[in-house]
Amino acid sequence: MLIYCENSAANFNYEILDKYEAGIVLTGPEVKSIKTHGISLKSSYVKIMGNEEVYLLNSHISKYKPASNVQQFYDPEQSRKLLLNKKEINKLIGKVRDKGLTIIPLKVYLNGRKIKVEIALARGKKLYDKRDDMKKKEEKRRAQRAVKLGEY
Repeated sequence: MLIYCENSAANFNYEILDKYEAGIVLTGPEVKSIKTHGISLKSSYVKIMGNEEVYLLNSHISKYKPASNVQQFYDPEQSRKLLLNKKEINKLIGKVRDKGLTIIPLKVYLNGRKIKVEIALARGKKLYDKRDDMKKKEEKRRAQRAVKLGEY
């Protein structure tokens, strides 16, 4: 599995509850741009529109330079449709409406010959949760340094 882009802030800002794999509707130049790592998930999110369609918003897929003739009026941050089963969409709708959760993209990767997006049902972390995570991470680093210095 080849990963093209990861949302590094997702684990820091959100508590991940459930993960889903979704297909994404792309044009040919967008696929080539993604394969050259021309995608960013920074500040992107997933929204369910009225007639049960799921869209990825604010993701940035840069123009593919060799296809500049085809992409003259291309918007790199346009909304892109995600492909999920009806059962998964209904499950997401229920959880987002009832519990006040959000849906965020975690990573874009290649699965076989298809580009997929891993999305997650998440709850926003409070400031004190983020501080606890930073403390745990720092303690883990200190322990690893101590073990490394002790071995030599």
